[in-house]
Amino acid sequence: MSSVTYDTSVLGAYKLIDLPDNFLLSAVVVFELMANATDESERKHLERLRRVYERDGTLIVPNADDWLMASKILYWLEHSRRKRAGGKSLPKKPGATQRMALDALIAVSARRYKAAVVTEDWDDFKAIQYYCRDIKLKRGSDFFRQ
Repeated sequence: MSSVTYDTSVLGAYKLIDLPDNFLLSAVVVFELMANATDESERKHLERLRRVYERDGTLIVPNADDWLMASKILYWLEHSRRKRAGGKSLPKKPGATQRMALDALIAVSARRYKAAVVTEDWDDFKAIQYYCRDIKLKRGSDFFRQ
């Protein structure tokens, strides 16, 4: 059975009680969750969780090549967007570039672990996958219906 990791959108969309045996935790997702923690106890819990996955060897951490590939994907996405807009740089929603950068890091680092990314941000991850075809994706609504 191949490994899976969850994008942050999945953790917000589903009440997850149990994680599958083939689950890998993304350090990028931990980063996003910690940045949005509501209090110190939640932040500390996430820190402990990260340490457990790190010790088990089930923590996906982006390496230098992942950062490079993610930056290439963002470059290609932006140039494609400008080309469709006739060379103009169209305004984006606040934080859109940062969210896409984190999603690209999740996707390319999961690819290195041969893990499928389960996500509810389907359009963003499909756009990323267009430039890095061997990224495996699963739609959250399909994955949790199994």
